[in-house]
This record gives sequence, structure tokens and C-alpha cells, in this order.
Amino acid sequence: MDYLCFKALCCKGPPPPRPEYDLVCIGLTGSGKTSLLSQLCSESPENIVSTTGFSIKAVPFQNAVLNVKELGGADTIRKYWSRYYQGSQGVIFVLDSASSEDDLETARNELHSALQHPQLCTLPFLILANHQDKPAARSVQEIKKYFELEPLARGKRWILKPCSLDDMEAVKDSFTLLINLLEERELEPSRM
Repeated sequence: MDYLCFKALCCKGPPPPRPEYDLVCIGLTGSGKTSLLSQLCSESPENIVSTTGFSIKAVPFQNAVLNVKELGGADTIRKYWSRYYQGSQGVIFVLDSASSEDDLETARNELHSALQHPQLCTLPFLILANHQDKPAARSVQEIKKYFELEPLARGKRWILKPCSLDDMEAVKDSFTLLINLLEERELEPSRM
């Protein structure tokens, strides 16, 4: 009996591998996508440059690894976003909550397009209202109302959270909520 207890305690194999999820990260240039992802990967915040095409980062969390395909947010690149949606299991949309009215309108249109895109419309969305540390930042309630999220995203799984580079714990908590949605989605019987 003692041998069995000892074996159970000592001879456990390696921990099971963490699940991996493929996500797409979109948002306008300057919204902070690259900075947030770099911080989550514990990379140096120095020398961060706007993504011009796309980049892929494996973002490790305790209970999952997120393979995030970040797409550049420039005007000339946004029209190609949909070419990179295939295979995505979730969406991260980063917006600059302190941006100009024009940029906020563009971000709203891009988010609406993504929420209605055939390859994304059934996926969980994490919407990050970034730059909350700036004086001009709009609150999450203002963003939710302006972006018309309640009527547009009804029946969809989405999370809207405030964030800034000053509070990476809150950012990590937001990603944990997204991981929970991804796990729930995986447990559902497939919809045909």
C-alpha cells in the first residue's frame, strides 16, 4: 500500500500540455496591439514599431497558450484583414479609447465588419478599450454605447474591458476571461 502511495506521488508524468488557441488581433494603427502583446510576452517595451503586415506571437498563460496573429491596422492593410481570419478560434479587437472622433468611427466600422464576418461571427471576441491612462479616454460605458455593442453583438460571446500598459494585471485578467470563453466553446457539441 505504501508503495502505491509513493508511486502515485512521485511517478506522475509530465503535466498535460496546455491547450493552444489560434487568435487574430485587429485594430487601427496606434491602438496599442503590438505594445500589449509584447508586454504579455515579457518583451522589452523599447523599440516597439507598428506592425506593417502581420506578426505572430505565442502568448503563454498558466492554463493555455494563445497563438496570436496580429494584423497591422493601417488603411492600406485593413482591406486584407479577412484573408488572415481563416482558422481563428477567437478575436482580440484593440481600440484607442482616447482617439479622435474620426478614428473612433473607423474603429467602430471595422469592429462591426469583424462581428458580422462569416469566419468570425460565431467566435468569442475580446474588445480592449486601450489607453485608459490618457486624459481623453472614454469610459467602457461610453464605448459600449457608441459602438452599439448591445444590439449588434446580442447572442454573441464578447467581452469589453478597459486597459492600459500601466495595469497589465487587468489585461491578463481580460485574456483569462477570453480563455474561459474559448474553453466553453470547445466543450460545446459542434453546430452543423
